[in-house]
This record gives sequence, structure tokens and C-alpha cells, in this order.
Amino acid sequence: MLSEFDFTAIPHLNKPLILKLAQGEYLNTAKNIGLLGNSGTGKTHLATALGMEACRQGKRVAFYTAADLVTLLLETNAQYQLSRLEARLKKLDLLIVDELGYLALDENGAKLLFSIFASRYERKSLIVTTNLPFEQWQTVFKDTAMTAALVDRLTHHCHVLEMNGDSYRFRQGLKNRETR
Repeated sequence: MLSEFDFTAIPHLNKPLILKLAQGEYLNTAKNIGLLGNSGTGKTHLATALGMEACRQGKRVAFYTAADLVTLLLETNAQYQLSRLEARLKKLDLLIVDELGYLALDENGAKLLFSIFASRYERKSLIVTTNLPFEQWQTVFKDTAMTAALVDRLTHHCHVLEMNGDSYRFRQGLKNRETR
């Protein structure tokens, strides 16, 4: 839940913008949200909370890790069912793709993910969480031209929120250790 997000952990994060995004207007204008930063800074928590707010507003939302979505795309493609999955994904008001860049994607998986992202451009919203700055996305997608096209489309109508800071989980672990 958004009410449980610790904004003090990332003091430079634009809290008024996050609260405005929770109202869902970005979904009506097919804008995207990019949550970039190192591990443990709350990117997944925030993406999930925004997704839950969208559900409360009656929007159709799906959440996948990038690895799970690519696996699903590859499997449905191998079963000649890709067009059905693509049609289901196109109906979503919000697609959340978590942990982009944590695992390398093979060439076919990267192309399929690119296709899903590109099909949503100026039509439906996307939230992407990643530990990589945009200039390092080529390590995920491998192809320079495809990466440039993807970043261009994703960021054209996008709220980019940098969430770098100390890991919340690591701090909590230290705090718990100190209290023992």
C-alpha cells in the first residue's frame, strides 16, 4: 500500500508527484512510469502500490517480473499462442514489469519484450522498475537500435523517478540485528 511506503528512506523522491500518480490520471493519457535505482529502495513496493490504486479505480492491471513475462512470451510463442497473449496484454490499462535488467534476456525474449513495450506506446501505460540507468539497457536488449527505439518510446511520455539510496531491507536487517 502507498500509505506504508517510507518516503523518508528516499528523501529526494518527489512525494507530491507519487501521490498525484496514485490518482491515476497518467493512465488516462497513456503515460509511463520508470522507477530506476539500486536494490532495496522501494521500486517494487511503489510499483505495486500504484498498481493497487489503479485496481481500486477499476483499471485492468497485471504485474510481472521481466523474467517471468519473457518466459511467458517465449512459451506462448512456442505454442503458437502469442497473438492471444498479446491481445490480453493490450487490454490492460496498466502493465507493470518489475526487475528489468536483473537477469539477461536471450535475443528472442528481448525482441518479444520489445514488441510488447512498443505496442503499448501512446496507447496504454507501463510501469517499469529497473536497477539500470537507461544508457545501460543495451546490456538487457543487446541490440543497439532496438534499445534506442525502446528507450525513446518508453521515456517520451514518462515520469522517471530515480530511487537511489541505501537499501531499506539492509537497513532493517541491521536494525533488527542491533535489537537482538
